[in-house]
Amino acid sequence: MRDSSGLSRRAALGLAAAVPLAAATAGPASAATTIGGARLGRAGVQTSDGTALPKHLTARAWLVADHASGQVLASYQAHRRLAPASTLKMLFADTVLGKFERTQTHRVTDAEIADVPAGSSLVGIKPGITYTVEQLWQGVFLRSGNDAVHVLSHMNGGVPATVAEMQAKAKDLQALDTHVVSPDGFDHPGQLSSAYDLTLFARHGLANADFRGYCATKTADFPAGGKKTFQIQNTDRLLTGAWGVKTYDGLIGVKNGYTSHAGNTFTGAATRGGRTLLVTVMHPKSGGSGVYEEAAQLLDWGFRNGTAEPVGTLVDPLSEGGASAAPSHRAAKPAAGAPAAGPKSDGSPWGLVGGAGAAVVLLAGGAVALRGRRRRTAQEAADASAETSGGGRRRRKR
Repeated sequence: MRDSSGLSRRAALGLAAAVPLAAATAGPASAATTIGGARLGRAGVQTSDGTALPKHLTARAWLVADHASGQVLASYQAHRRLAPASTLKMLFADTVLGKFERTQTHRVTDAEIADVPAGSSLVGIKPGITYTVEQLWQGVFLRSGNDAVHVLSHMNGGVPATVAEMQAKAKDLQALDTHVVSPDGFDHPGQLSSAYDLTLFARHGLANADFRGYCATKTADFPAGGKKTFQIQNTDRLLTGAWGVKTYDGLIGVKNGYTSHAGNTFTGAATRGGRTLLVTVMHPKSGGSGVYEEAAQLLDWGFRNGTAEPVGTLVDPLSEGGASAAPSHRAAKPAAGAPAAGPKSDGSPWGLVGGAGAAVVLLAGGAVALRGRRRRTAQEAADASAETSGGGRRRRKR
């Protein structure tokens, strides 16, 4: 099936992956970057002296930052390139969200969902049904629906055109660890981002009222054809309290993700006492609710240590006057006393592929420990089911 741009899906993905595959490097290809400050390019945990971090953090990369100032309060492997899963949809929203009015309607065709990857998370879009743009974005943010992403991408000129625009947007945001292969975040060789870049995407998106509204929405009624609807629920457990996870006080959103390759990823934002913090956690060892548990611990730490000396900063977009920060080609040495760096590769083809990113507010809203091996297994199965079916309990209305 050909995209509206005239390129086949397979050809488009091949072209998109060609550059990073040619420039493949082992390990975290951006570990030597100076974007955001030299310390963010160092190995190991980066934090100010005397501020004890939460114990038992297992993520391959994480970062916590102040939303207003952009100060990075602490990080671990901030620029390590890893598969982003559906957190990449934040960049998709940063790129496409402002192009269509919420009330605009669109009748979906077979061609617009024919190129959705097999095994994708789906919200349940059907050809022949007319949706509002608002409903399509609810499908993106709440159910992480790749079918909704592809419909909006076709409305935007096609998947290849949208991928190119997302890559250009990443360059403008100075998210140079990111290489976009597909707009939905699904596993594709060469599709990479970093904790630093994902946090940039969230910070930029939260400046948009629609972005804030969608990522904070817990449930919505979605068209099922005719006058029927079914209810969709946000898959962010810190927001909804699903699977026994305690809702996080003041949480805004923003976006979670899961694929069999990427594991669990999460970027969130929360407001307390007039201050908003951002957190990104990528690929923790624990499955199920582990990513939310570690994110909540880091947010708690950030709110407790508001005066901690920053270790870096989230840079401003070039289009908004941000100073260009060219990557350094000299690896920075680990800080004195910093833990040793983790493995240089995530042990998969994705971890060995270099990217080509450089080529192209406040809102009101703890996580609990996992409850045994059996509960974790059930949670992981539910995650996989939600990602592949976009379902959950459906309440039909007339």
